[in-house]
Amino acid sequence: MTDIIIVGGGISGMLSAWYLARAGARVRVLDRQAPGRESSWAGGGIVSPLYPWRYAAPVNRLARWSQQQFPALAGEIAATSGIDPEYLNSGLLMPGLGEGEYRQALQWAGGYGADLQTLSDADLITIQGGLQPPSGQHLWLPAVAQVRNPRLLKSLHEALLQLGVEVLADQPVSELALANGPVQGVVVRGQTLPADKVVLCAGAWTDQIQGHQPTGIYPVRGQMLMFQASDTLLSRIVLAGETYLIPRRDGKIIAGSTMERVGFDKATTSEAREDLFQRAIALLPALADCPVIHHWAGLRPGNESGIPCISAHPGIEGLFINAGQYRNGIVTGPASARLLSDLLLERPPILDPDAYRLGT
Repeated sequence: MTDIIIVGGGISGMLSAWYLARAGARVRVLDRQAPGRESSWAGGGIVSPLYPWRYAAPVNRLARWSQQQFPALAGEIAATSGIDPEYLNSGLLMPGLGEGEYRQALQWAGGYGADLQTLSDADLITIQGGLQPPSGQHLWLPAVAQVRNPRLLKSLHEALLQLGVEVLADQPVSELALANGPVQGVVVRGQTLPADKVVLCAGAWTDQIQGHQPTGIYPVRGQMLMFQASDTLLSRIVLAGETYLIPRRDGKIIAGSTMERVGFDKATTSEAREDLFQRAIALLPALADCPVIHHWAGLRPGNESGIPCISAHPGIEGLFINAGQYRNGIVTGPASARLLSDLLLERPPILDPDAYRLGT
């Protein structure tokens, strides 16, 4: 019998498998399609919440722990897999904040000990030329990093295989296998796959799996653009309003994003493409001369509280949930997965788990 089945092969599922396998557990990861091709792949890979002071303290605690661990973790995964996830300290520029938001940012930075710097217009241009920033207060978080999330997922997938973890594609779990007590496994196409414990890491699809108390997680579509630019045009992550630009090492620049409650519709739209394009060139005018080479969408796992569920199920022995990270799957992924593994293996948890319990 497989000790643990993890349902979902995104960042939450594969990192949960990483921590559990390294602790000696036998793990199998099942994904409804190809692992790592949903929300985790579709995001931008910023290792920080956007405007972290807008998030509840439990989210910031997950992010802070993950940020401290990410450099070593990315190195360990790369060394195991032989694939570089391109972890890069780009820093994060936030031009044009209003006075109220600026005060919130300073209060947050003081509470978390974050390196947050106020910039003049001249300072901003020195750090990143070519911007057309909105008026207001300019902030700089020099310690914020990024990871090329598709490469991180590919690297993590290969690392799990090297650790002996089964990572299986095209395994749509429809329901839990229950027998009037502890979980017995999962059901795929009418066949029960047995396990001692089951972890739901199915993102926006978590509540589509039958047999457990709903978590309240729902899909939120996010559309993105990719520009092909030179590798000298942009070197910093830039966030202004609801628009962000992320530079990759090879000169590609990602522009995002939308937030749309449209159910499980992952289609892109011409309206969103034009909106994202105009927002991007307003912030960095030189992008108008750079071709758009990709337009895609992903479904983020949102919920009303904004706090992910990282919890043993209160009514089904052997069932655990690690889902609902919304826009913060990458930055909270390591802490979420480590906390989940602590709970499952009955170790002292890295963070107080009460804020993440199902039904909290």
